[in-house]
Amino acid sequence: MLNLSRLRMLRELHRLGTLTEVARSLSYTPSAISQQLAVLEREVGVQLLERSGRRVLLTADAIALVEHTEAVLARLEQAEAELAAAQTEVRGTLRVASFQSVLLSIGPIALTLLAERHPELQVEITQREVTSAYEGLLAHDFDLILGEEYPGVPEPHRAGVHREDFTTDALRLAMPTTGPFAELESDIGALSGASWAVDPESSTTGRWERATCRAAGFEAIVRFETTDPLLHAHLVRTGHAVSFMSEIIAAQHLAGMRLVALPGDPHRVLFTAVRDGRAEHPAIRAFREALTEAASQATP
Repeated sequence: MLNLSRLRMLRELHRLGTLTEVARSLSYTPSAISQQLAVLEREVGVQLLERSGRRVLLTADAIALVEHTEAVLARLEQAEAELAAAQTEVRGTLRVASFQSVLLSIGPIALTLLAERHPELQVEITQREVTSAYEGLLAHDFDLILGEEYPGVPEPHRAGVHREDFTTDALRLAMPTTGPFAELESDIGALSGASWAVDPESSTTGRWERATCRAAGFEAIVRFETTDPLLHAHLVRTGHAVSFMSEIIAAQHLAGMRLVALPGDPHRVLFTAVRDGRAEHPAIRAFREALTEAASQATP
């Protein structure tokens, strides 16, 4: 019988592209991955890998084997979900990856609801941005991830992933009430000379923020670049910048700021994503239900 651990290594090589990345993902050395894949090749009796310069490529037989591996992993997770559903209590450990603004606003409410309803369920949360979280989900490092999608910046569909939206969150312009930018007009088009606090351009949020400024006819003067929404809020509150802020976050940090509606009333979509095989697991369903309820409580 084929070794599932080795099959997973082959799957990760197909997904990530290099032995180095597979080793990093699975916490092995590249040489150990190479040795295990050589053993797998002997077990199946066909060539699975071929060299192309310094890279290792999968053969057609290897890609076919990866497809079977995906199906096997999904069926095993479905079996786990069915066994868990047969129990009277939702229990176990749920590994979650989330970006910061959800952890600050909706996350604590959801954790309180879960603790009250399912005391045997332990939730472990790691802060990750959406792209990194997806990598961890596909590598089986996380059971569920939280993501966000901004207007005009759609999240790509990932094969084998079940996505479920749980709320929308209004996006606003955050203006200070003191400092050099306090007297500027509450119109994004009048802020071409202001200092901005935004996310890095490599992030979904950062791309949306810059695109919104460009749509208003100017390039933002970025003086502060950070993924920390609390730092954005602090820089606005102290009069050093203007920024964009979601209503869910802003509701807790409005002192010293004023929120202004943006053209078109844009909203971001907040969602959860899991691997297809775990979509019906009781722990997944319980977490998703708690998030939906928590979002309704947190919405201003």
